[in-house]
Amino acid sequence: MTGKTDVIVIGGGYAGVMAANRLTRRDDVTVTLINPRPTFVERIRLHQLVGGSDDAVVDYRKVLAEGVRLLVDTVTRIDAAGRSVTLATGDTVDYDYLIYAVGSGSADPSVPGAAEFAYPIATLEEAERLRPVLAAAPATAAVTVVGAGPTGIETATELAEVGRTVTLVCGEVLGPYLHPRGRRAVARRLAALGVTVLDGPDATVTAVTREAVQLGGDRWLPSEVTIWTAGFGVPDLARRSGLRTDALGRLLTDETLTSVDDVRIVAAGDSAAPSGLPVRMSCQAAVQSGPQAAETVLSRIAGTQPAAVNVGFAGQCISLGRRAGIFQFARRNDTATGLYLGGRPGARLKEFICQSILRQLAYEARKPGSRNLWTKDDKRQQLLRARRDEVALHR
Repeated sequence: MTGKTDVIVIGGGYAGVMAANRLTRRDDVTVTLINPRPTFVERIRLHQLVGGSDDAVVDYRKVLAEGVRLLVDTVTRIDAAGRSVTLATGDTVDYDYLIYAVGSGSADPSVPGAAEFAYPIATLEEAERLRPVLAAAPATAAVTVVGAGPTGIETATELAEVGRTVTLVCGEVLGPYLHPRGRRAVARRLAALGVTVLDGPDATVTAVTREAVQLGGDRWLPSEVTIWTAGFGVPDLARRSGLRTDALGRLLTDETLTSVDDVRIVAAGDSAAPSGLPVRMSCQAAVQSGPQAAETVLSRIAGTQPAAVNVGFAGQCISLGRRAGIFQFARRNDTATGLYLGGRPGARLKEFICQSILRQLAYEARKPGSRNLWTKDDKRQQLLRARRDEVALHR
């Protein structure tokens, strides 16, 4: 291949920024990052935006390599055959390779009334919409947080710490990812902050109104502000563009993160489903898969065989207000262990991790190719072999 190679990265989140920065390793590659916002969003701080302790945005100049062109727009369609994308403005941009890193957002709730009366916070715009609603609500207003994953726990504790009356509706269990020891530590912190925790078989929301939520067993819970954190969804851009996806909408790829439909399209982050066996949607996975997706593109440009993706985990960190937190340690294959760090040290570690992620992005911008020492999951190949054997058995 002669001349410049044009690479488009769709999505300027953790995976997209890491991918775009890594691509600048080659001087003969032009990189265009297309993102609907002019600033980088720290999604892991959106609960702080809701609570008023952070704005959750960072200037792209702090995390993006100088050689990356930032195009503020939204991609509405990918034309794989024509190697171009159509933008919301009506313009088109051609590419030689495309990295699909559109991330994730709120899942469309199927619960009656949730879309009308509950406030999701998976995106910057959603969190900004909720912030003035909370500011206008009386200090004694009943606030209900639906969903007890990291976002739900962090939102509940952030608001309780500033004096809000909060009920956390968990569904079956508080913090499903957590080891029982870690879960007990989180429950103690929630109790200390005065958060009412509802879990068990009847702690599932079945309807939402303007002033209440309905739980299993036809129980009604007064709620002047209902915050919805249950589940994530993926933009349907790939599906609308005729590319194959999994049931959730993530782009189906092989183990090199290359689309099963087009060798010139590579995916990263929450919107990727390598071998139909995606990793947990998380910042932790995004900062690993982003540069690996870029390396796949760079390998194809160089005419070499791309490496298989390898994303491993260290655990899960959760803020429990500004003065406490928990880091739940895990095995590299993302299963929690009985070890955790809580309290004030847990909060300090969580803040250190949040800050270090920005430093990783910035360092990769200055020295592309530097971020390679991620944790590797040595169990993934075993899972893939087991899946292939099961498929073969049922043929």
